[in-house]
Amino acid sequence: MPDNSQLAWADDVIDAVVKWQSWLRYEKRASDNTVESYQFDLHNLFDFLNQHRGRQINLGMLSALTLSDFRSWLANNAAENRQASSRARAVAGVRNFFRWLDKSGQLHNNAIDLLKLPKTGKRLPRPVTEIQAQDIVALSKNVPNESWVGLRDEALFTLLYGAGLRISEALNLTRADLAQGERITVTGKGNKQRNVPLLPVVREALEKYFAACPFAKDNEDVVFVGVRGEKLNPAVAQRHLRQLRRQLNLPDNVTPHALRHSFATHLLASGADLRSLQELLGHSSLSTTQLYTQVDAQQLQKAYKAAHPRAK
Repeated sequence: MPDNSQLAWADDVIDAVVKWQSWLRYEKRASDNTVESYQFDLHNLFDFLNQHRGRQINLGMLSALTLSDFRSWLANNAAENRQASSRARAVAGVRNFFRWLDKSGQLHNNAIDLLKLPKTGKRLPRPVTEIQAQDIVALSKNVPNESWVGLRDEALFTLLYGAGLRISEALNLTRADLAQGERITVTGKGNKQRNVPLLPVVREALEKYFAACPFAKDNEDVVFVGVRGEKLNPAVAQRHLRQLRRQLNLPDNVTPHALRHSFATHLLASGADLRSLQELLGHSSLSTTQLYTQVDAQQLQKAYKAAHPRAK
């Protein structure tokens, strides 16, 4: 059922959007966050067009949009104080929709491809220190009720820091993915699989959790479960880490993803090469991995200024 904003959409547009979202989810294996973000950005464009053109949106209108139309939409977003990074993401989402329309033979309009992305500065990853990571892991097992839950969280945070997984990757793991012993099979973005070494300390934490967990232990079962035996919700892990953050007086940027950043930064500081790190993290582009060299350089500079007598 279309919402009020969709009442100005023709049936052919509604049908196209539904099919595009299905394609994103089930063929491209895009994450829920990506699908929701792209949907928001497409709605944003259509809301603008409703006011800009003053008539119902159909595929014929979309096929006739010009570069000037897209520039006006982007300028409207800037006037509403949307950040450059949000506007760049909006262009990416709308561009994806129009490319899908082209590939599926519904319309051809390459004007969106001519639109220049707003310039954005890449934010550097914000890792925790080695001591902070160790404190998080050590404190995570101290849960008042259900001791196995504490062991679960200890195993989860040890895995994130010890193997550099995204939280979604860790929560999608099945016991079969751990069957190789010293390595695990991880399914990352775009349904791409990679093998990651499993350190003894991570294996030990997982085994303690498995021994205490009261729920099913078949190979097809997910590794991390909630208190009722269902797949663990990422919000639960994020909430627990927020509690640990307050206990340890850590900054707000300490999230499950910060443990992945820490894995990468600490490996790089210990001499890991970029290509190997790219493989371990599952990055499709080496430029993404290279951001960690800037983090390493920043930390080195801070250490120098703190320690060198002439820097004080």
